[in-house]
Amino acid sequence: MTERAAATNVATELAKERNRAAADRTLMAWIRTALSLIGFGFGIGKLHAYLEQSGQPPSLDPIRSSLIFGESFIFLGMIGLLAAVVQHVRILNRLARPDFAYTAMRPIAVTVAGALIAIGIFGFIAILL
Repeated sequence: MTERAAATNVATELAKERNRAAADRTLMAWIRTALSLIGFGFGIGKLHAYLEQSGQPPSLDPIRSSLIFGESFIFLGMIGLLAAVVQHVRILNRLARPDFAYTAMRPIAVTVAGALIAIGIFGFIAILL
């Protein structure tokens, strides 16, 4: 192997290592995001339980919007984390191949942002009712 080919191979391997580290950081960011969503949903669910135990008349919230709102956050956190793990595994598998070529993946953040907009619209409507 020539000196130039060896240098190119080292540069390629270092680039792959940087991409792997970036994939790990991205997964850790999604873990933090999912944990925040799940924790926030759990807190809203506990607030719903507290309101039920406090003797508030159920007619104030006939569709149990706070419970649905909390469960939506928990569900979104779980789905977001699952999608992030799948994406992470796919990236690692692509990096392991000798013929690695970049291809864009579906952005999870855009999907989660859309779901948060839907949850926000539901929350806004629930407040108005």
